[in-house]
Amino acid sequence: MYPADLVAPMSRELNDMGVQSLTTPEAVIEMLEKEEGTTLLVVNSVCGCAAANARPGVHMALQNEKTPSTLATVFAGVDQAATAKAREFLLPYPPSSPSIALFKDGKLVHFLERHHIEGRTADIIAANLKMAFDAYC
Repeated sequence: MYPADLVAPMSRELNDMGVQSLTTPEAVIEMLEKEEGTTLLVVNSVCGCAAANARPGVHMALQNEKTPSTLATVFAGVDQAATAKAREFLLPYPPSSPSIALFKDGKLVHFLERHHIEGRTADIIAANLKMAFDAYC
């Protein structure tokens, strides 16, 4: 696990965008089993591609006219039990952090794995998410 003082600014970056931190498996279940609406789930990470690409890409995407009704995050390497539970909802995809998932009516409809984030600009990630928001939100 990472020290709390190290990851606090990384968590706060998403929280300041209105993204709710899910820190327990129960909170993940309650959030992701919603049968109505859309939920964006960000699997946050301490890696450079989360800081340079994923979190800024999410921020830009949330400026879109259509956005998910619910915003949530788990922090890999910090909230391990919550992250493990969230990854059950992301199957058949393997564990990936950072990653960004969009759920509609409780079903995974769009997913960006680390290899879709790493090496891409925040603008590219935002454009990808905006297309998903326009299609599903």
